Formats: sequence, structure tokens, C-alpha cells
Amino acid sequence: MTKVWDKPCVQNLYHQEHVSCLLHSFNHWTGRTLVKAGDPMEQARWLFYAPFVVLSHNTASDPVLNYANQEGLTLFEFSWEELVSLPSRRTAEPSEQAQRDRLLAIVSRQGYIDDYQGVRIAKSGRRFLIEEATVWTLLDQKGDPYGQAATFGRWRFLD
Repeated sequence: MTKVWDKPCVQNLYHQEHVSCLLHSFNHWTGRTLVKAGDPMEQARWLFYAPFVVLSHNTASDPVLNYANQEGLTLFEFSWEELVSLPSRRTAEPSEQAQRDRLLAIVSRQGYIDDYQGVRIAKSGRRFLIEEATVWTLLDQKGDPYGQAATFGRWRFLD
């Protein structure tokens, strides 16, 4: 039996339930789609191997990352096991925390933001600027906040 924190794969259906939440919430706030329509497991598999970054965190007072696709794992240089135990604040340097907190507060108030840019840091300390990111509130099946997610396809290394 797989655990929810196992890396997405066929055996855990690529976390299709969580990915469905990501996709539906993204569409709810933006009116756009991240993946083409289709079977939920195929959508989840496609998103995991998509050529852009997708990350999400939970609603804890100090949110912990609970999903990253392969592009996100590669960019941030974390294994799946490391990532799903990482407070999401640790993806930004201490000097960037105030900006990150403002962003998340705006997303909490208005549901999403579509033009975020900010500096993030990989496990090795390598810094990069993400550009044109969309950050949105995840909603569960009842419409209650379930976490927040981000996607972006543009970044440039600063070091």
C-alpha cells in the first residue's frame, strides 16, 4: 500500500485526487486549464511530467509543501521525500520572507495572483528569479481552502 507522501507514480495514481484539486481550483480562479481534458489519472501523470513547475502547500500555520511535479523537484533540487516535509517558507531566503508573506496574504484575500515574480532558493543555495508565476488558493470539494499552489514556466538563475 502506498502512502500519500510517496512520489507520484502509477501505483498511487500520480496523486490524482490532489491533482484534481489543483486543476479544478486553478480553473475556478483563472478560467484557464493547466492540462488538457481527459482521464484524471492521465491528467495527474501529465502534470507530474509537465515542462513547467507546479508546487503546493497545505494550510498549516507554517505551511508544508505537499506536492511538486518533476520539474519543481529538479529546480529546487529536492527528492520527493525531502520536499513533502519542507516548510514552504524554506524555498525563499530570509531576506525574501516579507515579500513572500505579502504574496500569500494577497492570494488568500483574492483567490489568486497571475503575475508574481520573486527570488527563490534551491537546496544547494542556488538562487533563481521566478517570473510570471500564477499562485492560487486550493479549494476542497466543499469549497473550503485546502492550501495554495503555484505554477511557472520561466525562471533565471542569479548565481
